[in-house]
Amino acid sequence: MARVHFFERIVIDPPKERIYRRLGYRRKTTILSEGERKMVDETIERGRDHLHLRGASLLMSVLSVDSSGIELPGGVRFDSARLASFLEGCEEVLLMGATGGGDIIEAIARETEERNLAGAVVLDAAASEMVDASLDWIAGYHNNLLRREGKSLMGRRYSAGYGDFDLLYQKDIYELLEMHRLGVSITEQAILVPEKSVTAITGIVKR
Repeated sequence: MARVHFFERIVIDPPKERIYRRLGYRRKTTILSEGERKMVDETIERGRDHLHLRGASLLMSVLSVDSSGIELPGGVRFDSARLASFLEGCEEVLLMGATGGGDIIEAIARETEERNLAGAVVLDAAASEMVDASLDWIAGYHNNLLRREGKSLMGRRYSAGYGDFDLLYQKDIYELLEMHRLGVSITEQAILVPEKSVTAITGIVKR
């Protein structure tokens, strides 16, 4: 089995359009005052200072795909018809994980305790989108390598807990990615800690 690739420091700019969209703002219908926009932008920048983005990835061969799921090396099987359909035709997959660290969670908690709920909501949205964007960054890294082999990643990814891909399978992904080395733990219910941590799987296709 291939070795896990760790990214100890992921540096990205905040995806502001996505953050604003998560906050419910719509370009053509939501009107913000100059002061409101300044508050949001400044809070997003503060959020960047509290985020310590790290990640892990692992390329794996697909041993088999049937109508009910997929089988990976090491006796790993994901029973999910929708995931199997999603990965149909793929001979390899990429597992990815990313975390924003614990500081951002503490910052959100402080804003809430100080009754700055607007600030807490913005920090929460910024953290979610930046951690998700870290997966995009990891995918981009691998796409650059795969192009040399005439391959590329699928444009979409799939996460445990979506559709019939049971959230408990996140435990397998967590173990495969050795996410404890990123300072991430996992509960019995397969929830990642700290909260702003994510995993995903995507397929590799021939170009």
